[in-house]
Amino acid sequence: MPELPEVETIRRGLAGVLVGQKLLTCKGFTGSVRSGKMGGRVVGLRRFGKLLVIDFDNGESLAFHLRMTGQLIYRALTPSVSSSGPALIGSVAGGHPNKSFVGELPDKTTRAVFEFEKGVLFFNDQRKFGLFEFLPSLEVEKMPFVAKLGPEPWKMTVLELKKRLLRHKKSKIKAVLLDQTVMAGLGNIYADETLFLAGVHPERLAGDLNDDEIAKIIEGAKKSMEASLKSGGSSLRNYLRVDGSYGDYLTLFANVYGRAGERCKVCGEKIAKIKVAVRGTHFCPRCQRASKTVGGVAEVANKRRRK
Repeated sequence: MPELPEVETIRRGLAGVLVGQKLLTCKGFTGSVRSGKMGGRVVGLRRFGKLLVIDFDNGESLAFHLRMTGQLIYRALTPSVSSSGPALIGSVAGGHPNKSFVGELPDKTTRAVFEFEKGVLFFNDQRKFGLFEFLPSLEVEKMPFVAKLGPEPWKMTVLELKKRLLRHKKSKIKAVLLDQTVMAGLGNIYADETLFLAGVHPERLAGDLNDDEIAKIIEGAKKSMEASLKSGGSSLRNYLRVDGSYGDYLTLFANVYGRAGERCKVCGEKIAKIKVAVRGTHFCPRCQRASKTVGGVAEVANKRRRK
């Protein structure tokens, strides 16, 4: 599933080609779809957590959630001398990197096609978990998914996050950070990176964290995602950035995620991997010390070092 930096990268790329264009037609290939008011021009693209929204000047919006294997591909039109009409060239896209990215579209993964004045936007979804929906622009923030979202790290204060953590005070902090109602945008990769930068063990209980640790979590979330935005996202096996290349965050900036068994860049300890909330979780046993209340691999490792 894409995380906030990946969706933001897609938003920026599509904004560069869609703003100012008129939506001419929409065809849905699965289920029913409310057609919306055709003829509206794109005035901007917004993002709410991992939800991408295209806004039109007629008061309509088009919302997308890519889920696990969603893909948005925009292909520009160019005049053609053949009798078959304009040909599709070029590509601005983001999403699951399967053959649909470079193949002829629509194909068997295509769920909807949106024709604009200068190109066509294809929404593909191999596993059919993604969604798209037309709705009035004023209702976007009332969507259940959006209404329940917590603030993003850039809008989060220590007091606000502390209040939200105390609602889950007996839960492990890694699991709580994956809850989009607590703080929007963090998925598995950036939760691990955030906790490393904060020096907080992923199995610490949310209610045990002090104000200084909570502040470091907020700063760690901002720092890890800002680094990812600069590198075009993580794109680990699943998600391409908008020019079709892979983001290089994991190569250049990741401290713990995907590095189990490798040496910590800070202290040289081996990065460990455990399960938290049924998710693979990476951390440094030395930089992220386990408290006495934490069990499992990390606490065992700490005890061995103390002997």
